[in-house]
Amino acid sequence: MRKVISVGIALIAMIINAQEKKKENSSLDSVQKLDQIIVSSKAIFGNKFVAKNRTGSAYYLSAKELQKFSFTDINKALRSVPGVSIYEEDGFGLRPNISLRGTSPERSSKITLMEDGVLIAPAPYSASSAYYFSTIARMEAIEVLKGSSQIQYGPFTTGGAINMVSAQIPTEFNGKVRASYGSYNSNQLHAKIGGGNKTIGYVLEYLNYGSDGFKTLPSGKNTGFNKNDVVAKIKANLFTNAIVKQSLEFKFQYSDEVSNETYLGLTETDFNNNPFARYASSNEDKMTTDHTQYALTYKIDFSKNLRVTTTAYQNNFARNWYKLNDVTFNGDKQSISNVINNPNILTDHFAIINGSINSESDALGIKANNREYTSQGIQTKLDYHWYKGDTFHDLEIGLRYHYDEEDRFQWVDKYSISNTGSLALTTAGVAGTDANRISSAIAFASYVTYKIKFKNWTFTPGIRYENISLEREDFGSDDVNRTGVNLSERENNVAIFIPGIGTNYKFNNDFSIFGGIHKGFSPPGNQDGQEPEESINYELGTRFTIAGINGELVGFFNDYSNLLGSDLAASGGTGSLDQFNAGEVNVNGFELLLNYNFAKKDAKIALPISFGYTYTNTEFKSNFGSSNDLWGSVTVGDEIPYIPKNQFNIGFSVEHSDFEINLNARYSGAFRTLAGSGDIPDNEKVDSNFIVDASAKYFLTNSLSITANIINILDETYAVSKVPAGLRPGHPFGIYGGLEFKF
Repeated sequence: MRKVISVGIALIAMIINAQEKKKENSSLDSVQKLDQIIVSSKAIFGNKFVAKNRTGSAYYLSAKELQKFSFTDINKALRSVPGVSIYEEDGFGLRPNISLRGTSPERSSKITLMEDGVLIAPAPYSASSAYYFSTIARMEAIEVLKGSSQIQYGPFTTGGAINMVSAQIPTEFNGKVRASYGSYNSNQLHAKIGGGNKTIGYVLEYLNYGSDGFKTLPSGKNTGFNKNDVVAKIKANLFTNAIVKQSLEFKFQYSDEVSNETYLGLTETDFNNNPFARYASSNEDKMTTDHTQYALTYKIDFSKNLRVTTTAYQNNFARNWYKLNDVTFNGDKQSISNVINNPNILTDHFAIINGSINSESDALGIKANNREYTSQGIQTKLDYHWYKGDTFHDLEIGLRYHYDEEDRFQWVDKYSISNTGSLALTTAGVAGTDANRISSAIAFASYVTYKIKFKNWTFTPGIRYENISLEREDFGSDDVNRTGVNLSERENNVAIFIPGIGTNYKFNNDFSIFGGIHKGFSPPGNQDGQEPEESINYELGTRFTIAGINGELVGFFNDYSNLLGSDLAASGGTGSLDQFNAGEVNVNGFELLLNYNFAKKDAKIALPISFGYTYTNTEFKSNFGSSNDLWGSVTVGDEIPYIPKNQFNIGFSVEHSDFEINLNARYSGAFRTLAGSGDIPDNEKVDSNFIVDASAKYFLTNSLSITANIINILDETYAVSKVPAGLRPGHPFGIYGGLEFKF
């Protein structure tokens, strides 16, 4: 696949060079002819060339870039992309919190997440929090789209969209096996095989990875995880001799996970003493999940200029995060976040959490956050382009009918704890007595985009339409059989048009400017009459080549008329998922990306360096109060928490035919844990950090290579967040070695 992509890029470069030598009066030789390449329906861009020539800001992480560090953590993979803000949680990227251009980061719930062009969040409309996230180690590319042209990829159109491209079916038989092992008993086994001919093709992939974890419990119990992932694809080219080309592709994916992860962090004092410790009361905390995806794609090429692609899909996700939720002392029940934030006031509750006393029965409430999700639908896209004289036209029309739901059937078990740190079940909960409800959504989405290129100008106007019906059926804690005797229902409906336009002017092959304006949208909750999140978003940027430096500089401004927050337990709230109105907010900043190769063009060695910088400024324009710990009480002029103002990433590589060495350094500025302005108080701040990773690969033969990775090579100890409940550490120093065999 890499050879195919490389050949394609080389051909495009040859075409571009040829274009410069020819006159505009030959339409067959126009630069616009490059747009005859219809990108795969599974991809937004398909390659770096297309990403760099869009009318909006776009970034393409190629297979080569992902393989440099053998990424399994999406947080690390996305650090090189300007405009992306992340706060970590578990140190392995199992459940990321991603923000694009200042969107609310909690559980990546305000961005559009896709795998192979299909919505991948467990319930994108009714419960968008990404408790499931595609396994990055098996991806061949990651595409990040920001700016006006993202209206093609709703429902979230404010910050941007992320599409992960999984293993593609090869045209000839090949495969690979990669195994690695290292610190904290971390291990990975990745195997892939595939092949094809002009009639049929297939790919099979298996991935297992896990770790014992870098945190410690008093009991000595494993604090790590184990995850399996299986993907199978088969494609048939129908009627191979026919003029009209048709194909049918089926994809199956399955994954499961067991992770001994908790919502319980540390107080500031305990974090400073031992940041990698865990309190004894979190000993039983565990997340178990399984995920399946089925997708059937029918593609018909009526001609080289007209393609229709239709995909029917179904995602199923089941999870039970069994975790400490509350503490009771002398009849006073407190949430774990309140206890951790006030250990000197709630001293008896805190003594129960750290296991320093013998508690009463039922002192610890461990909630089984048991949920099942379904996300299914059918989507179709028509792509047609043509020429009229020297003007290139491209029309894209998309339709999607979608249904998703979140089924909560939860309970709470009660435990006691002894001063030795051991827990004992004292009262078993009854399933359905904590939360017993179904939230669902039916959505029809459509869009039309039209691109016109004339000489050096490109314009891309478009409009999206979303019609959404959101419902909730609450059966109540007394009706675990769901007879409906006490059924409480609510419904909310929204229909909205989302317009946008982008433009690009190319002065020459070394300099262009682009800009756009579009409407930002995020679906509301299922509360009757709740308004959606809306904004008007602007960007203006340039792409340039100066003295061998390839760069991009983009300024952006998002003007929210109604920002929505969500009551998530992951951000210190109650976990109801109810959304609340945060009013008017302004988000602005700029993104800079620079790439340069120190080596000469004909050198046997390449020395590429890249630098990415993001500045993000946020400001609330209205007052409001929230019980959610991620927001707190807000006044005009306050900043959005968990969004650092300054971030940068530097990557440097030494690439030779026999070996490669890669270094990556990232800086994340300090950020607030509660909304506020001015200097950040110490008790409301997560400090900045500077982390350096390294990797190396030595090619023993064309097929066999040795790999090595070092995470946090400077062994920095740093906090990544204060939610869900207390300070949490980032990944400490770790070293890993492996073998990779290709055939």
